[in-house]
Amino acid sequence: MQTNPESQRPAPGTTRILGIDPGSQRTGVGLIDVGGDGRCTYVHATALKLLDAADFPARLGLLCEGLNAIVDAWRPTQVAIETVFMDKSATSALKLGHARGAALACVVLRQLPVSEYAPRVIKQSLVGKGAADKVQVQHMVRLLLNLPDAKLQADAADALAVALTHAHMSATAVRSGVATHLLRRR
Repeated sequence: MQTNPESQRPAPGTTRILGIDPGSQRTGVGLIDVGGDGRCTYVHATALKLLDAADFPARLGLLCEGLNAIVDAWRPTQVAIETVFMDKSATSALKLGHARGAALACVVLRQLPVSEYAPRVIKQSLVGKGAADKVQVQHMVRLLLNLPDAKLQADAADALAVALTHAHMSATAVRSGVATHLLRRR
């Protein structure tokens, strides 16, 4: 699902959200536009493949290069990123934390506002239950963004889910007068 960046510049009054699903092997990135009416529109989604790097530090370098290219091409105005979940393996969780830290550093250096969401909050926001599986999340991403039933790469779909969660939480915060970070507490 590639799209030409020049044909997808956001319209005035539109918020472009970059969702990031960090990973040490693949990092999902997804962009949506949110109009003044709250309608979410698909812009772009892909997975940054990091396994071609010679070693782990080089993977983090590829992640930063890829995110910088995405930010340059698509000009997001806000970023939403998934927080680290506890894995069975401490080593895997640590590597995920490194990838997440590299992604955060890239977007913070670009002075983009960042919001963080736990996996459980993302699932609950999209599916209605925090224990939803990946298939249910992908289904809701396709439904909410009016995407065809074509295969959506899992990491890219997860990144779009993060962006959609931020859009929904931001709209709820505006309607309720409660700060977004307070809504994320779970």
